[in-house]
Amino acid sequence: MPNYTNGVAAQPNSYAHMLLGHIAGLERDAERLRRAYARLDRSPMGTTVLNGTSWPLNRERMARYLGFPALVDNAYDAAQITAAEMPVEIGAVAGSIAIHAGAFVEDVMTQYAQPRPWILLREGDGNTYVSSAMPQKRNPGLLNDTRAEASRAVSLGIGRLIQAHNIPPGMSDPKAVRDNTAVVAAALRTLASWERVLNAVVISPERALEELNSDWTASQEVADVLMRKYRLPFRVGHHFASEVVDHAKAHDIRPSDFPYAEAQRIYAHTLQEMKVEGGALPMSEAEFRAALDPVAIIRDRATSGGPQPAELTRMLEAAKSSLAAQEGWIVERRGAIDAALSALDKDFAALMK
Repeated sequence: MPNYTNGVAAQPNSYAHMLLGHIAGLERDAERLRRAYARLDRSPMGTTVLNGTSWPLNRERMARYLGFPALVDNAYDAAQITAAEMPVEIGAVAGSIAIHAGAFVEDVMTQYAQPRPWILLREGDGNTYVSSAMPQKRNPGLLNDTRAEASRAVSLGIGRLIQAHNIPPGMSDPKAVRDNTAVVAAALRTLASWERVLNAVVISPERALEELNSDWTASQEVADVLMRKYRLPFRVGHHFASEVVDHAKAHDIRPSDFPYAEAQRIYAHTLQEMKVEGGALPMSEAEFRAALDPVAIIRDRATSGGPQPAELTRMLEAAKSSLAAQEGWIVERRGAIDAALSALDKDFAALMK
């Protein structure tokens, strides 16, 4: 499938590689959440409103009963600084999640307007709907809803920063539970909607390959081969490939149909124009054709982190391990809270006897 830069088809890629890129972003969001949670998971109990109390409260014991691993040490910090700061941090993480979701949706939407998209939503289940005026249209409602939810999460997250800005400590503006939990709820709705999109996506590999072969997204490989194998400066190979594309588009020639003799002529002209010494186009016709094959480009990538099958397998396994570790962390934290609350209930019940 093609990937886009600056809104224009840029290079061939595999769908799996693109998805793994989005997974990497979500893994960073999960890491941000865990780090934010560590700062949030500190007990303010016993600090009261501002600077503690004359009652000799055992704050450490209160924290243990509520499942907190640590205290907010400074009483003033607990109610006045942390309470205003944490919603801003959580809002920023929610915004990051929403940005990733929106980017995915818009990448799909880039090609959805074509008469024959290669990524579609399965019809039914509220994924698409028929236009009220144009009977041929199947509007991707789920994509639109997901993007709107992501925008809502961004707006609410930024709102936490605005509401906490330029007020003295002690004001209640940024501390409203309803407003702060709304940010988290919007992020969760965004992720749930994104998951629906992923489950509803229908891919046409044949149509995606056809799209790649109808454009010149593989042209950089020509310049790369000329530099890597024949030591031609990249700027020269890039100019040659660009001239080939210009000629092809001016004459409506697809990559697979481009005349090799015309490539030889353009190469000679490029060397002359750029005042570079050299002979005939060193790439054979077979090499020239292979360099324009998007499937071969994906298969033959050599750098780590690329879309070649061996690297995809490695990155998939790493993503599975990361997900398992994250799920383990969630289970551990929930277990610690449940155990603490259970101990609280048990000890409180003993006092009631």
